[in-house]
Parts: sequence; structure tokens; C-alpha cells
Amino acid sequence: MYNILVVDDEKEITDAIEIYLKNQGYCVFKAYDGEEALEIFEREEVHLILIDIMMPRLDGTSATIKIREKSTVPIIILSAKSEDVDKVWGLNVGADDYITKPFNPMELLARVNSNLRRYTSYSNGHETKENTIKIGGIELRDDCKEVLVDGEVVKITPLEYKILYLLMSYPNRVFSIEEIYEKVWKEPAYNPDTVTVHIRRIREKIEINSKEPKYLKVVWGIGYKFEK
Repeated sequence: MYNILVVDDEKEITDAIEIYLKNQGYCVFKAYDGEEALEIFEREEVHLILIDIMMPRLDGTSATIKIREKSTVPIIILSAKSEDVDKVWGLNVGADDYITKPFNPMELLARVNSNLRRYTSYSNGHETKENTIKIGGIELRDDCKEVLVDGEVVKITPLEYKILYLLMSYPNRVFSIEEIYEKVWKEPAYNPDTVTVHIRRIREKIEINSKEPKYLKVVWGIGYKFEK
């Protein structure tokens, strides 16, 4: 049984989501602001978080940033803001997915299931064979799911790791954005722009100058490649 933390200052929304999730067999914790969410996250085992942005005491963005400092647990933002800039901002601060209110309950459950599948597959380490890929100063250790830059371990989320693993496994090969999405997310490319956001975050972690990348390069009009 997986534990899901639902964070929203509107009790009707948290209660409705709780019903949807419990009907699917999930255990649900509820919080009504970011501070309460952090308290629950510290004392309970949480496998996924659904969080609103606009909340009292501590907003969802700030709470997401604090959680990301110590955990790679999947975070899905629930927000009434539907502009692309809001979605990109949410993904940039560490969220894995973004759902606009009002949402379809079936879509919400599908996103929860999809993110949990990726997270549990990553954290359970199904691929146990030792496998190290080293290109220049970037080293990827698949046995322990670590990424090192010039010998120093960098913090990386499961999705960022999978994107980097895909590109480093085929150096110099160009992957389209849609192809990266389908191979990493294991579903049709419903939201390929998400890939661009994750690529940007990876660059910030592995490149000396993310604006002039040495390794993770864009091929304009086609996609991305990891240059050897």
C-alpha cells in the first residue's frame, strides 16, 4: 500500500481526492498548508505528494523546494493556474508533474499511477547489475543510481537520471523530444515540453556553463544528444 500526501487549503478538494485515492487502495494523509505538509512528510513514509500552490503559512512552491532538498519522492502540483509559464515554473522548482484545476478524477488517478510506477521502479533498483558509463567528467553509476561530475556526486531526480541514462547510453545519437518522452515516461508524448524543462535542470547540474553546454547539446529542430 502506497501513502499519498494531499495538500490543499480547500477541504472539499482534499476530501474528494481522498475518496478517489482510497477507492484505488491508497493510504491518504491530508494537509491544509505547506507547514503542515512538511510536518507530516517528516514523520510519515510518503510515496507521492499532490500539492496546491496558493496556500496560507507556506505556499506549495516553497514546500516543494524544501522537500526536494532531501527527497526525490514524486510531487504533482495541483493548481488553478493554467498558463504555460506557471507549469514550467512548477517543474523548474522540482515538481514531476502538473495538473490544472478543475481536474478529471480519472486523469488524476492515471498521473498518480504513472508517477508511482516510475518512482518505485527507480527506487527498488530492478537493474542490479553493475554498470558504469563515463564520458569526459560525467560518470553515471547505474548500480547505485548515482551521477558524478568530476568525481563529486550531484543530486538528481529519478526522471532526470533516466533521461541522462538514455542519452549517455547512446553518445552522439540525436533523440527527438517526443522519443525521449516516450522512452522515459513509458507513455505517448502528451506533454513533450516537460522534456525541455528537465533537460535544462540536468544541464544546471552537470555543466560548468549551462548556457554553453559541453555535453548535453541541442540539435535545433530535431532534439538532444549527449556529445562524446
